[in-house]
Amino acid sequence: MRLYAAVAAGGFRRYATYRMATVAGVFTNTVFGFVMAYTYIALWSARPQLGGYDQSQALAYVWLGQALLAACAMFGGGFEDELIARIRTGDIAIDLYRPVDLQFWWLAGDVGRALFQLLGRGVVPMAIGALVFDIALPGSPLTWLAFLLAVALGFVVSFAVRYLVALSAFWLLDGAGAAQIATLSGMFFTGMLLPLNVFPGLLGDIARALPWSSLLQVPADVYLGKHTGWGLVGAYAFQGGWALVLLGAGRLLQSAATRRVVVQGG
Repeated sequence: MRLYAAVAAGGFRRYATYRMATVAGVFTNTVFGFVMAYTYIALWSARPQLGGYDQSQALAYVWLGQALLAACAMFGGGFEDELIARIRTGDIAIDLYRPVDLQFWWLAGDVGRALFQLLGRGVVPMAIGALVFDIALPGSPLTWLAFLLAVALGFVVSFAVRYLVALSAFWLLDGAGAAQIATLSGMFFTGMLLPLNVFPGLLGDIARALPWSSLLQVPADVYLGKHTGWGLVGAYAFQGGWALVLLGAGRLLQSAATRRVVVQGG
């Protein structure tokens, strides 16, 4: 565990060195937050209680999305591009020789990245949104803790999805297409554009049942107090269930890919 903690710390330091990129990301998230906030104000003025949210809750949802966008890599931009490149060039063989678990190695590095992005790129836009707009805030420290746990589970789901996408490069040779499909899916099914509670009928049921809802919709509803008691346990079970299923699928795909590398190098 000490090794993986060191890898996570290294991931944090790695992204902390890109100060100008972080400043640019904060600026971009803030600008898009303002654009979406005023769009939501117009929409909720016409349709109060849309999706079960009042206007202050909808505005909180906007800024939560901007705070979690980079941390949960909703539009990609995490480790997957590097892993795809290493598979394409054959450098992945070096990784497989290391006396560490490949999946845990990349997970640890991505934990460091996510933590830095949450602190360095997520806190400031959220604070600006809270100062400028009348957004809903949790009334209890326990709600904040419950929210952070939901964020952590959502991150694991995000990693597991992106790990599967990256491993597809073993068979596709170039995983760019799979990564683009995952990015588009994340853009729509995380609820980044509109809360999934707004989606009508069967589309809404499907969208809320998919793993991407764990990245934003579930943490946002925990933050807004929509999940309490056994409902909160159910929300965690939903996220944890998807995390286990997707990590398990990644483990199976990794095993198959490892055998493929051995055959190719044989």
